Amino acid sequence: MRNSLDLEGRPQDTRVVVAMSGGVDSSVTAALLKAEGYDVVGVTLQLYDHGAATHRKGACCAGQDIHDARAVAERIGIPHYVLDYESRFKAAVIDRFAESYVAGETPVPCVDCNMAIKFKDLLGTARELGAKVLATGHYVASRATASGGRALYRAKEVERDQSYFLFGTTHEQLDLLRFPLGDLGKAATREHARRFGLAVADKHDSQDICFVPTGRYTDVIERLKPGAAAAGDVVDMHGKVLGRHEGIIHFTIGQRRGLKVAGPEPLYVVALDAATHRVVVGPREALTMRRIALRDVNWIGEGVLDRVLDAGRIEVFVKVRSTRPPRAAFLSAIDGGFEIELVDGEDGVSPGQACVFYDGAEGQARVLGGGFIRAAAATARAA
Repeated sequence: MRNSLDLEGRPQDTRVVVAMSGGVDSSVTAALLKAEGYDVVGVTLQLYDHGAATHRKGACCAGQDIHDARAVAERIGIPHYVLDYESRFKAAVIDRFAESYVAGETPVPCVDCNMAIKFKDLLGTARELGAKVLATGHYVASRATASGGRALYRAKEVERDQSYFLFGTTHEQLDLLRFPLGDLGKAATREHARRFGLAVADKHDSQDICFVPTGRYTDVIERLKPGAAAAGDVVDMHGKVLGRHEGIIHFTIGQRRGLKVAGPEPLYVVALDAATHRVVVGPREALTMRRIALRDVNWIGEGVLDRVLDAGRIEVFVKVRSTRPPRAAFLSAIDGGFEIELVDGEDGVSPGQACVFYDGAEGQARVLGGGFIRAAAATARAA
């Protein structure tokens, strides 16, 4: 007999660990599974020094959030544990975040957190607790495939879809992960929270960069990397100096505000040169990229990626920012690595961001994998 988590056996005989951040999504996940009869254990991770963050709305895994998760666990009657992952989180996420900005990139710390902490270390903890699966409150779907494994899909409510942040999930991890909210919308989730009498029903959504209590990520970088905010020149695309800046860590590709330089047309950041501390600016059309070189590519589609690409490039749809819709593209194996060629180009392609592959552009499309953007070019590769 199969149950709602697509597992063999009766729910009451199945232990499920739920990653509880203290927010409404993970709280409802735990409550729904408890109501269905599962043996639910809630686990909350203390990821960073939460002293200042405790007082900021939307700061996940901070002091108030730990309190909220504990209160929800008590309300629905499940055991709850708080695990100190602070040192692991600093090494795998915060330090990498700072290093990426210093290198002129725009990192995605939520991807690193999912890859190195939640779906690696926490998954191991779930196994130690005797759980069949680890469930989270992400808006993404997991379904069984004809080959016997599991596949990842965009959420039904595309405005809430979080698949962009989960491209690094492996086939082995997908077998042990479940996402009960994938077919729900946010309004329905909050309604469930009210039905269960959870105090977090109207709690604000968490912020992406949870470990930045003031909202000023540059403060974190300068504390970890003294001297990172080295001043430099703002130059045009021909190298002409237009002004000065207070550090490339204050900028990202596509940015317009804060340049403090004037021109005959609006100027945007088109490149960041960490070696020379230069911020390169140009017109909006200079932001459009056609080719994207990738690193650390993870494939969760069918087959092995190298073999899939033996016959040449394949058609995919890609997102280069979490808020962008998927765009038509081709994925190829080039010079020992992988490259994306966008059919119509895309603006604001920034090194350090993720480029996530899908099998379609619509809601509930399958996630095929992705990689981190290493570099981008404006021209298409010659046929």
